[in-house]
Order: sequence, then structure tokens, then C-alpha cells
Amino acid sequence: MSHKVTTVWKEKMIFESDNPSGYSFNLGVSEEENDPYKSLRPKAAMLSSLAACSGLDVVSVTEKMKTEFSDFKIEVSGELTDEHPKTYHTVTVDYHFYGKDLNEKKIKKAVDLSIEKYCGVMEMFRQFATVNTKIHYHSI
Repeated sequence: MSHKVTTVWKEKMIFESDNPSGYSFNLGVSEEENDPYKSLRPKAAMLSSLAACSGLDVVSVTEKMKTEFSDFKIEVSGELTDEHPKTYHTVTVDYHFYGKDLNEKKIKKAVDLSIEKYCGVMEMFRQFATVNTKIHYHSI
């Protein structure tokens, strides 16, 4: 399996990139307050990709385990090196689960499977950064 994307310069510091699923999005840096392109910063998009990759795994595994939660979010932060090329040297992934009677054991197993086995983006990040993870349970 392989993926191919095409990225086209639009104007100034804005690029439009397609996606194998058939839609396009903008990447870049805008100094304008009302940026009509609503572009994602490329490095921040990497953090979003990490969250989505792991989140897909967690949702899939918890569904198979018949484990429920009412809400779920992932916060990812990255610390950049000081010198160019600036890369993430440390990344922190915080998993937040909300619900009544959360099955913490099954949720932890699902997160661990994503971290250790399934999430390819997580593994790519490990090639250049220290990745720290933590699970937070919020009873509502």
C-alpha cells in the first residue's frame, strides 16, 4: 500500500494539498487575521495526525470490547528544538475520557494497544522524539 498527495502553491505562504480520501485542505502560514484559506500549520498538522491515528485505534478497540464513554478527546503538545531545522524533540499525548462508570481497565488496554501496536503515526514520531502518554478519566 502507498499514499500519494499533490500539494499546490496557492499564493503567498499557502499551499493546498489533496488527500487520498478525495478532499483537499490548506497548509501554510498566514500573517493575515482573516485568512480566507484557514490553513493548518504543517507541524501542528502532524500533531493532529498523531491524535487522529491513535484516536481511531482507541475507538475501534473500545467498540470491539463493548466499552462505552460519553466523550473522548486527545490533547497533543510538542516541544520544538531551538535550532533549524526545528523538529519535535518531545511530544506529550493526553487521552481524556468522560462518562459514567468508565471501565478504566479496558480503556487503558485500548490506549496501550494503540500506543504499542497499531498507531503508525505514533511509531513515526518515536523515530525522532520522546513520546509521553497519559490517560485521564473524568467521571460525569
